[in-house]
Amino acid sequence: MSENVLLAFGLTLFAGLSTGIGSALALIFNKTNKIFLSMALGFSAGVMIYVSFVEILHKARVALTDVYGDEPGAWLTVASFFGGIAIIALIDRFIPSYENPHEAHLIEEMEGNSEAARKKSNEKKLMRMGLFTAL
Repeated sequence: MSENVLLAFGLTLFAGLSTGIGSALALIFNKTNKIFLSMALGFSAGVMIYVSFVEILHKARVALTDVYGDEPGAWLTVASFFGGIAIIALIDRFIPSYENPHEAHLIEEMEGNSEAARKKSNEKKLMRMGLFTAL
């Protein structure tokens, strides 16, 4: 039992330190390194796709086939997965690119705004994002 606790603690510590190291890298650089950014985003996208397809989709299929049967449960799993992708695509479509948190911006672009204009712009962005989240 204590080996399992130590393993879980070690993996949690590794995940937390990885997050800290990643954010420290973002704070160190003054200019946007597009090659590093594209490699890091590609790696994280690959990890999330793996988790979605291998872990979450399988658990959803097992749960839905227990309730609805083999074939309807499998179809419902696939329809729900791609329906979620469609909903995210619609949200990305209706939120303008300058307010969309999924759009990448250069560090140089973010430094050019004045403090007052940035504060007013942030208030509008927060209100709009809050409304979309509520919907």
